[in-house]
Amino acid sequence: MKYKISVERNTLRFAAAHLTTFQGQAEALHGHNYALLLKAEGDLSEDAWVLDFGELKRIGEALCQQLDHHFLLPRDNPALEVSELDDAWQITSADRRYVIPKSDVCVLPLDNSTAERLAEWFCQRLAEALAGRGNITSISVGVEEAPGQTGWCTLSLSNR
Repeated sequence: MKYKISVERNTLRFAAAHLTTFQGQAEALHGHNYALLLKAEGDLSEDAWVLDFGELKRIGEALCQQLDHHFLLPRDNPALEVSELDDAWQITSADRRYVIPKSDVCVLPLDNSTAERLAEWFCQRLAEALAGRGNITSISVGVEEAPGQTGWCTLSLSNR
C-alpha cells in the first residue's frame, strides 16, 4: 500500500515579484500571490502516519517566509546580466535595467524563476528539512502562480 499526505494554500502563501525569460527575452517585471501545495508519500510510521500535517505546514510556512515580499532573482539565468553592487543588485536584459536594494531581493540558484523551478527550489529545501525520515519515499511541491496555474516538482527520496 502507498500512503500520501498533503497540505496546501491557507498559510502556505507568499507574495513576490519576478521576471522570467523565454527564448532569451525577459518579460516585464511583475508579481504574484503564490500558493504552495506540499505532498509527502511513504510508508506509515509506527504511529500509523506518513508525517504530521502540522510539521509539514511549519516547514512550508518557514520556506514561504524566506521569499515573501521579495524580488526573486534567478542568479543563474543566462539571459540576464546580474551584478552585485554594494547595497543592491543590478539586473540587465536588452534595453531594461533594474537596480533593487539587496534587502528586497532573494537570490535563488536557479536558471529561471518559473513556477516549475520555484517548485524545485521548495522541493530541495523540503527534502533537507525531512532528511533522516526513512519512511518518506517522495515529496511533491506545487507552486500556484494564479488559480488554475500550478508548476510541480517531485523528488524521490528513496535513493538518498
